[in-house]
Amino acid sequence: MAASYVYAGAGMWRGGSKSGVFRRRLGEEGWEQLKTGLPDPASVHTITVHPQNPEQIYIGTQDGPFVSTDRGTHWHRPDFPDHGVQIWSILVHPNQPRTIFAGAAPVAIYRSDDAGEHWRLLARPALPDRAKMPFPCRVMRIALDAKRGNDLYATIEVNGVMRSRDGGESWSDCSAGLLRLSEQPQLKSKLVSNTEAEGMLDGHALCVTSADPGAVFLACRMGLFRSGDGGDSWDDMEVRRFSPLTYARDIRPAPQEPRRLYACLSVHATGDTGSLARSADLGRTWQRIDHGVRPTGTMMNLALDPHDPNRVYGATRNGQIIGTEDGGMTWQEHRLPAGCEDVYTVACS
Repeated sequence: MAASYVYAGAGMWRGGSKSGVFRRRLGEEGWEQLKTGLPDPASVHTITVHPQNPEQIYIGTQDGPFVSTDRGTHWHRPDFPDHGVQIWSILVHPNQPRTIFAGAAPVAIYRSDDAGEHWRLLARPALPDRAKMPFPCRVMRIALDAKRGNDLYATIEVNGVMRSRDGGESWSDCSAGLLRLSEQPQLKSKLVSNTEAEGMLDGHALCVTSADPGAVFLACRMGLFRSGDGGDSWDDMEVRRFSPLTYARDIRPAPQEPRRLYACLSVHATGDTGSLARSADLGRTWQRIDHGVRPTGTMMNLALDPHDPNRVYGATRNGQIIGTEDGGMTWQEHRLPAGCEDVYTVACS
């Protein structure tokens, strides 16, 4: 039986922090930093394991994507058209496994049609600049509707949601409904911009699922939200009814059970606690599942194994990785090496 691994990536946004990509083999203790072929330092924003080939791994860094064909032991920079572009999201097309999409900062979408070896700029979406932030807006997540192969969605930190109906060649804004929701007192939030809509535009993750055709689920600063019409309008899922933690960094459907959703919920971007939540009914109700361990920071990202429904991992911003191998009955903590902060991503295979 092939070995199973957990991967985590750390950024380098705080002085003196240790950045890069780390790997832990299941059943063993300790983390191995994977450096060969990567820039020094490497700020890792996202990790994607190819769902059909676990040897193939993609990471997004401060200078484009990097690819490994041996589970992260060696890396190489593919033929990517631009330098100095931050990659924050990577998606493998569910029906075309050699097609890969990447989302960038400043906002741009790239595509590869040969499993990540060569890339082209697909689009630089021109959306209204509604919240002026002290950093370039970034494409935090891309999702594709497998039943409508040309329909893609992306969420932007900090500028809402956009949609493509032509495979990513062009994009339209899907944030009008989010702006309407931001007029409600409990959904107003302004930290560094000039608008109280900032919180609703602060998109962190989105997903689609075959169990809810035409729907899009969004995780943002103000909670979890659903659009039943492909982004034309949005509804508050009111996760606050089930959790005192509502700052949402991730939302994903279970690969084996499309009605089951998982989410990361915390207090705020740099808090001292977080949680993993699960819904069995497409987000109508939620339950906390990370029992027996205490998250010590904002829960930033979660990983679901495409081949094992019992394997779930989550990463806190301060380098704590928690995981279950038995569907949430028991949990273990696996802390990254000292100095790892701004941990944005975790993956498993």
